[in-house]
Amino acid sequence: MNRILLTEDDSRVAAFIKKGLEENLYLAHVAGNGADALLEAASSDYDAIILDVMLPDMDGFDVCTLLRRRGITTPVIMLSALNSPEEKIRGLQCGADDYLSKPFLFEELLARIHAQLRRIEFNRGVTDMQRYAGIEINMAEQCAYRNGNDLQLSPREFKLLTFLVRNREKALSRAQIAQSVWDIHFSSNTNVVDVYINYLRRKLDKDYAHPLIHTIKGRGYMLKQKEHEPAS
Repeated sequence: MNRILLTEDDSRVAAFIKKGLEENLYLAHVAGNGADALLEAASSDYDAIILDVMLPDMDGFDVCTLLRRRGITTPVIMLSALNSPEEKIRGLQCGADDYLSKPFLFEELLARIHAQLRRIEFNRGVTDMQRYAGIEINMAEQCAYRNGNDLQLSPREFKLLTFLVRNREKALSRAQIAQSVWDIHFSSNTNVVDVYINYLRRKLDKDYAHPLIHTIKGRGYMLKQKEHEPAS
């Protein structure tokens, strides 16, 4: 699922934005300064970066410039109380994809994130409607169907199915699934991945002769249709 790196040193603002992002099915990681943001962006894959301009160690303009110099092309949305045309131009010139002035409506931030993700996905050939083997996932409306039947998934089940569809026909380890769907490091002491795979199987496969979710012994799970099944 979509992972957002939020760089904000004000803990109250960071908590507010993080909570809102998670309520809208994003995985959010907070970096409190520019150095941590640079390290995170280089060591982990993020789908977008929200970057405050006023940071304790270096300003967001410098962070954005360094990101681009290091070849990190992740979309950057800058946030700042500095809202003069000159500051906005500076932000865009240093490599930001968008610039949002504080204070802002959270709905506007969401819309701008979504616009950046849609642009990236369009370039990758990914659309708001994911289809595979009779499954249809409507990303905009956050709903999923199999052969036209509403699966009525919970938010976490929806995240899991989307991840499986986007990585279809690949063996996925429990660690990969946990990291991408829950943003946690998998531990052998937890069975959360297996539990949610079973939840999803009951909704996705229970009324069909040919299941789509397969257990790969010793490795994890795979979403794949049988070779003799018609492709959708």
